[in-house]
Amino acid sequence: MAAASRDLQGLLAGLDPTADVAQRHIWLINLFDWLRGDRASPQAAIGRVQLLLDAVEARPELCERLRAWWRAFTQSVDLTALLADYGFAPRTAFLSEFGERMRRKILPGTPETTDASDLFRLVLPGVFDAGWIALLDDTQLARIGALLADAAPMPDGSARWRHTVMDAVTYCCSQVVATGFSPELRLRISPEAGEARPFHALMADLDALREQMFALPRDEESLQAAFVAFRDRLDACRSSASSVYTHLEDNGISVGLVFRLRQLRERVLRIRELLDCLMSPVPGPSMARLVGKLVLAGGERNSIRALIASNSSMLAAKVTERSAETGEHYITRDRRSYLQMVKKAAGGGAFTALTVLAKFGIYALALSAFWSGLAAGLMYAASFVAIQLLHLTLATKQPAMTAPAMAARLRDIKSDDAVDQFVDEVANLVRSQVAAVLGNVLLVVPAVGLLVLGWQAALGRPLLDAAHAASTLHSLSLLGPTVLFAAITGILLFSSSIIAGWTENAFVLHRLDSAMRYNPRIGAFLGAARARRWAAFMRTHISGFASNISLGLMLGLLPAFAGFFGLGLDVRHVTLSAGQIAAAAASMGLPALHQPALWWAVAAIPVIGALNVSVSFYFAFRLALRAHSVSLGDRARIRSAIWARWRSRPVSFFLPT
Repeated sequence: MAAASRDLQGLLAGLDPTADVAQRHIWLINLFDWLRGDRASPQAAIGRVQLLLDAVEARPELCERLRAWWRAFTQSVDLTALLADYGFAPRTAFLSEFGERMRRKILPGTPETTDASDLFRLVLPGVFDAGWIALLDDTQLARIGALLADAAPMPDGSARWRHTVMDAVTYCCSQVVATGFSPELRLRISPEAGEARPFHALMADLDALREQMFALPRDEESLQAAFVAFRDRLDACRSSASSVYTHLEDNGISVGLVFRLRQLRERVLRIRELLDCLMSPVPGPSMARLVGKLVLAGGERNSIRALIASNSSMLAAKVTERSAETGEHYITRDRRSYLQMVKKAAGGGAFTALTVLAKFGIYALALSAFWSGLAAGLMYAASFVAIQLLHLTLATKQPAMTAPAMAARLRDIKSDDAVDQFVDEVANLVRSQVAAVLGNVLLVVPAVGLLVLGWQAALGRPLLDAAHAASTLHSLSLLGPTVLFAAITGILLFSSSIIAGWTENAFVLHRLDSAMRYNPRIGAFLGAARARRWAAFMRTHISGFASNISLGLMLGLLPAFAGFFGLGLDVRHVTLSAGQIAAAAASMGLPALHQPALWWAVAAIPVIGALNVSVSFYFAFRLALRAHSVSLGDRARIRSAIWARWRSRPVSFFLPT
């Protein structure tokens, strides 16, 4: 923008009420750009506002020209829609709103518009504007109101802006009532709130308020009574909608429904802000606060991050809560449970030996990258599900499940005793992970070795020839990209826990266990008793199935998809990697002990295990902390307590006491 356009005198000279819509709006954009200046400070913007007011008030013809411009502006632009709808999603579905925000970020806006919301976004685009608007004092607000005052009031003697604001209240109330009457909300409202029927009477109370607002002569006592009745009814609507959250906590979270509820809550708050402007004897400060909040709402409205954060918090809480229910089973707190964990992990390691052989068998088929990855993924999924059904343990799947169980204990962490108890749980968790990893690795290695030797004895040739064995050891070497691949695998482990929590939430939300139990067709096909057993079985195992199947497919398909884009990424799972090293070493025989590649691969195993566990636990724990709103101060206290325990009793992190 040219420097001359920022000059106040040049701006005022360009004020033309008869200009077309685009030119009038460009002038308004330039004016606010001049008010912001270099955005060094809000106080500087306030100083420019003072200069503008002084310059306009000093010239009566300029005052009249400004009022004429304002009349032309308000006649061509619908301010009611701005006051009622700005900052709200035009669609109630989460995905459609996501697409709308993406469109606004990508496509530029135009000042040639009669949509006040689009124009407002161009005139007041940032948080800085909300800052300097909040600093306007009562005198400046009164002067602005006098400059923009309409000399021709409405037939009832009231100012036109009051009718505009009341129309905005009406639009907002209609949206609140429509949301309250929607089947998704109506069927989930508590019985007590449903019997009160607040949404049914809201519009009638609004009509009574409007009648008293513009009555001639005005009866202040009747107006206040109508205002109180409407405000109480509005609060009842909000309380009624809030009762839906209890239903969601017990029956699963719907992101779309949470989005509707939060839109309704924000509508109620907007109605209150509009009513403050109408009921205040000095409306200027209320108007300024409203404009400032509209600026902030516009920033939120354009933010994809804010959309995802605000609408995923409850789902994150529910996902982590359901993972916490599963994760409790993976934490050992005494010697007996510790030994049980070792036994289950040993069984899981022994079973994984079969998985390792199956993986080499799939590679021997020499399929294309995609089909080889899909076959490996399905094989992994079947293997992990079998481990689940046999009640064995795969170590690296634990952290993403146990992290929410840990974070669930942070809901009340204010006292020192609570922090100490949490540190005890951290020690229990680390000890459990060590036991599980050791149990897996120490059994998968000899089990794979025995299977390879049995293969060689039966067929007279090793499982892997020398070239493939050497290639396997080289690919798993600590000197290569193993560290990166192990961290990526940790992310996949975390992702599988999210999929598991989301799947179980959807299973509960859509009442699929009830459908399996009582659906007539399912009952006729399975029989009533078997349908009940299947429903209970799926309710118990659905999370594990989702986690295991998704993890298996991701482990198999990630290398294929990465290879398609030329990224060369792979996965490194500690138990599978240990089994592959054992298979390569057993195929090479005793000479493998003299190969440096073997020992570099062996050295990678603890690193792979540590990264698998720590990365998946880190992301899951961060998500759980966010879901439970643990403050930064409490997080610092927890870190200090954990380090203190490590310095004083390090053995407690590895062996039960």
